Amino acid sequence: MATAAKTGTPEEKLRALYSLQLIDSYIDRIRTVRGELPLEVEDLEDEIQGLETRLSKMRDDMNELETEVTNKKNAITDSKALIKKYKEQQDNVRNNREFESLSKELEFQELEIKLAEKRTKEHKAKIDAKDEILKLTESELAGRKKDLEAKQGELDEIVNETKKEEDLLLAKSKDAEKQIDDRLLTAYKRIREGSKNGLAVVPIDREASAGSYITLPPQRQLDIAARQKIIVDEHSGRILVDAELAREEQEKMDAMFAKLVK
Repeated sequence: MATAAKTGTPEEKLRALYSLQLIDSYIDRIRTVRGELPLEVEDLEDEIQGLETRLSKMRDDMNELETEVTNKKNAITDSKALIKKYKEQQDNVRNNREFESLSKELEFQELEIKLAEKRTKEHKAKIDAKDEILKLTESELAGRKKDLEAKQGELDEIVNETKKEEDLLLAKSKDAEKQIDDRLLTAYKRIREGSKNGLAVVPIDREASAGSYITLPPQRQLDIAARQKIIVDEHSGRILVDAELAREEQEKMDAMFAKLVK
């Protein structure tokens, strides 16, 4: 069944629209109290996630380098064992050809040892450098987590203080939306989303749309005061109501808000 405002006069529709605007503006003010905290919390969460990913990558890299160091040490041990074996074989060779062949093998294994020692030294240097960066990153991560804990606590405190009031107002906003036909409600939401301050319905103030310095023509002001149709400001794109209607609806909302915060 349609509500009175949906099927009622233009004035009833204007009152319903302005009442919704007052409720939504009140919700906006509550959320403004939180300021940039929600964004700051989100940024810190993203930064912490990035630092944790970086730490995980560094630890993986260090583990790979440690494995390489172990492999090189094992290779050195193997090469030394072969050197010992080849030297023992040289003592029992039967000709120069066998001796030269073993000498080449000895030379190769000695080069392998030198190369493995060089790579081990390089890997250890990389491990030391990464370990230093790792410690700095861990310290940075710990600091960011403390910052997040503080910001989250601050945000939670503000949200908890206003949650009950906000939830009640959100319910009131939903109820107020039901008083407005779909076409007007869609227009209201579109205008509101495109407005920096969330104002879609504004009263006439000093012969101009509230927040505007462009004076409205006298006939247009009379049309708005007559409340016979929905009028949109051609400059701001907002729906206009007369100051007296705005005052009356503001008084009703103030009384409702006062009851909500008790």
